[in-house]
Amino acid sequence: MTGSAVVNTTGRVLRRIGTAAAVTGALGVAGLVYASVVERNWFRLRHYEIPILAPGSDRLRILHLSDAHLTPGRRLLIDWIRSLDAHNPDLVVNTGDSLAHPQAVKPFLDALGPLLDRPGLFVYGSNDLFSPQPKNPARYLWRSSKADYRKRKIPDLPWRELGAAMREAGWLDLNNQKGRLTAGNLRIAAAGIHDSHIGLDRYEKIAGPADPTADVRIGVMHSPEPRNLDRFTADGYELLLAGHTHGGQICLPFYGTLVTNCGIDRARAWGLSRNGTSWLHVSGGLGTSPYAPVRFCCRPEAALLDLIPRA
Repeated sequence: MTGSAVVNTTGRVLRRIGTAAAVTGALGVAGLVYASVVERNWFRLRHYEIPILAPGSDRLRILHLSDAHLTPGRRLLIDWIRSLDAHNPDLVVNTGDSLAHPQAVKPFLDALGPLLDRPGLFVYGSNDLFSPQPKNPARYLWRSSKADYRKRKIPDLPWRELGAAMREAGWLDLNNQKGRLTAGNLRIAAAGIHDSHIGLDRYEKIAGPADPTADVRIGVMHSPEPRNLDRFTADGYELLLAGHTHGGQICLPFYGTLVTNCGIDRARAWGLSRNGTSWLHVSGGLGTSPYAPVRFCCRPEAALLDLIPRA
């Protein structure tokens, strides 16, 4: 091969490499724009029917909200949450991580809006207490965020104000507590724990058989750690509600969730599944950390859970 032929061949190879690199870069930019602008704001409402009630009971509709990670400027998310009141839930359950900014309590209460006039239950997540901090957004792929809280002892978000506002509206605070309420003409026994992700869960404070006289028994938590799920199930809670996982937040087509950021298996990182004799719903969540504002193949979501009579 002559020198000129070698030069021409090398030039063609380099041009092809350059073209491939440019295409790859363009696809990467397009994917990032889609994940941060489109999918992050492409909210969906999932709908499930759960045959859990005694024959002849009226339907009970639960709206499950989780992981809003709200900052004051997220008007699209605020308006979308507020619009969910039109679905007429009998009960609203918030499984935590509502805040992501010191000034987010008022916007979150504005998002709830008329939902606060309905019966409600809530627990906190770690991000209701501790503000998000800058970090590599891909780090969760190889390590749990649990380690990030080991040196943080003093909460810097207004979680007390958030809880006081929800309690004032009549919602039950289930952070390591039990409670009873009536919703949709049904008697509900509920118990919950504070966030296990930062070691504040105290199941021993609520341990013991769930009220056998209630029409339905509900266990509420932020992070769906199997050890706590199993204890709720053993105590007779028929429906378990959790959040925290964001459904994986970044998922792969035909594979699904990459990581769960807690002890639960990938197959149950979001949606409806079983935990022994209990039904488990893990919310895929509504938001993201401000320092990882992307979702891919994992749209933000809330869920309507229609409890119906068993066959």
